[in-house]
Amino acid sequence: MGLASDGGLLVPQSIPDLRSRLKSLRGMSYNALAFEIMRHYIDDLSDKELVGLIDTSYATFDHEMITPLKSLDDFHVLELFHGPTLAFKDVALQFLGNLFEHILEGSDARLNILCATSGDTGSAAIAGIRGKARINIFVLYPTGKTSPLQERQMTTVLDDNVHNISLNGSFDDCQTLMKSVFSDLNFRDQYQLGAVNSVNWARILAQIVYYFSAWCQLDCPDRFNVAVPTGNFGNIFAGYLAKRMGLPIHRLILATNQNDILANFFNSGLYQRGDVHFTHSPAMDIQIASNFERYLFFEFEQATDKVTDFMNLFQSTGSANVNFNTKRHSEDFLAGAASNEETLQTIKWCYEKQDYLVDPHTAVGIHVGRQFSELGIPLVCLSTAHPAKFEGAMKTALPEVTVTHPILSELTDLPERKQQMEVDEQAVKDYLATRAD
Repeated sequence: MGLASDGGLLVPQSIPDLRSRLKSLRGMSYNALAFEIMRHYIDDLSDKELVGLIDTSYATFDHEMITPLKSLDDFHVLELFHGPTLAFKDVALQFLGNLFEHILEGSDARLNILCATSGDTGSAAIAGIRGKARINIFVLYPTGKTSPLQERQMTTVLDDNVHNISLNGSFDDCQTLMKSVFSDLNFRDQYQLGAVNSVNWARILAQIVYYFSAWCQLDCPDRFNVAVPTGNFGNIFAGYLAKRMGLPIHRLILATNQNDILANFFNSGLYQRGDVHFTHSPAMDIQIASNFERYLFFEFEQATDKVTDFMNLFQSTGSANVNFNTKRHSEDFLAGAASNEETLQTIKWCYEKQDYLVDPHTAVGIHVGRQFSELGIPLVCLSTAHPAKFEGAMKTALPEVTVTHPILSELTDLPERKQQMEVDEQAVKDYLATRAD
């Protein structure tokens, strides 16, 4: 269902403690690890059903490890881009698409998915949903603010149940409009709306798994650090939950680009909205992070009134503050930001010094992560997309290097379909209403 019935975000009633079971995870395949993690949160699927969904979902990946770990000179990269759209969103959205289909078939129901994307979520969601008989998907994305290849991954999918809507605005405009539509509870119920953005809890659940996979591939160290390029806070929130489950993550290193609202918060306690800066890492060009509310819920010791007060103040004034002079906060997170130039320099450094190509989002994570590197503690940087998806940034950083991938090369001559619209909630509702089943 995405958002809860009252318009808020769903969270698990409790977080399982797996510390006593960690040793048993050593040597598991990715699919077996996914089952072992997910089953603690799921009580409405049989073990056989869950295993089947996991196996079907990850059969679409081109690497047997699903999320393989690449070791470089003084850090490691967890490659999350081996799914069908070459982005980390595939890890969750391949599973989520199959999960939706399974549930809808069992209840003889239908679903209309409304999704906002800065690029990769849209294409990954479409790849997970296209052609499914009981589901339509409507994707909102900001005109000209995704990479051309990201847009073509969405708009060249011509299945009847796929609808791409290009809005004249920023990603925050798309996300705010999506949330507003979901907040109209009558409209949501009438058209059976569902969500695949990281507001959907099942996406976070699927992403927890690869933190455990990274630890296993490191040969289960006593502790390790993870650097996460962060825009909507979903990816790093999954890591935060893994840490609370007992995974020995020492530090979660939050990495942002010039849209550094989250980095500023974790360094000062001030959550203050600014203008959206458009950068070489467009998936992080965000000022309002959806999953941040979930983090506040746990940090405020599950006091929903405190979360509500904080978010209401932020929404009305653009700014809210918490007392950050606590040991707990400093132990969980470190945070920093990378400029456009630093991003390009990191791409160049990785290629020239490490003989390794990284996309601009991964470069942000590596730049910030290495700033906080600690002697004797392994550093894992999450690689969120294949570099070929960001042709412009890669060409700017490495003008003599051709970065391609056959999946993307095949998009060049395909026909496209999209609907151009203004940021107008009623217009989007009308468009959805005429095409929803």
